[in-house]
Amino acid sequence: MDQRSKYRTKQRKLLLEYFETIPGVHFTAADICEYFREKGAPIGQSTVYRQLESLVDEGILNKYIIDGNTPACFEYTGRDEHRAEEKCFHCKCEKCGELIHLHCDEIARIKDHLYDEHRFRLDPMRTVFYGLCEKCTLESEQG
Repeated sequence: MDQRSKYRTKQRKLLLEYFETIPGVHFTAADICEYFREKGAPIGQSTVYRQLESLVDEGILNKYIIDGNTPACFEYTGRDEHRAEEKCFHCKCEKCGELIHLHCDEIARIKDHLYDEHRFRLDPMRTVFYGLCEKCTLESEQG
């Protein structure tokens, strides 16, 4: 095994160990680079991107592309999770940019209705509701 293969294996192991500590948290490639830089163990940006895509392909991470102006974000789901939960939709705060998982049976029923009545298959992984999160709503009401 050459030095580059060992390096990538070490970086992959570090990334997986970190992801296991943040299940359900959304992060970008830049967040990961910043985290390891602050820890004094920087990982190159191209290595991070390569590993993220590999882990998405393996079903260990979910990848969310919200729009053309926002960097893709990722979420660690582990090896035994489904890549795309049927009832998982997303809300994005238009003020602070927070991306929130939305597990909601009511919206899942709308998804089913769209297919049953209109033969339209909604993709939950790409469905995003825009508005204000609770914190930003409270701030706007107080301001």
